[in-house]
Amino acid sequence: MALHLHTREDEYSFVLEGRLGALLGDDEVFADAGTLVYKPRGQWHTFWNAGDEPLRLLEIISPGGLEELFRKLAEPGGEYDADTLPALAATYGCEVDFEATMPIAERHRLVF
Repeated sequence: MALHLHTREDEYSFVLEGRLGALLGDDEVFADAGTLVYKPRGQWHTFWNAGDEPLRLLEIISPGGLEELFRKLAEPGGEYDADTLPALAATYGCEVDFEATMPIAERHRLVF
């Protein structure tokens, strides 16, 4: 997932299975099953599967409203990329930084 922030919502990831890696501001953290990771509004963050097994998590975003962005992204023909996604995300109070995402992806050998 690209490095991003929300201006209106807090985000929580409850790890159900596997190992979550996350960048929260300047801090890199890892969480195993049973751990709750808090990503407050206004904080740059991203997360990834940091283990060899599948990662399953319960994602909670509060208050509601950001789910409309996810619905928009899932619409047929809704192909967004580094040039078009930032403008769409901004309409939902979000910022996306693809340039800052690449060093994180390279460091952890992540594939999109």
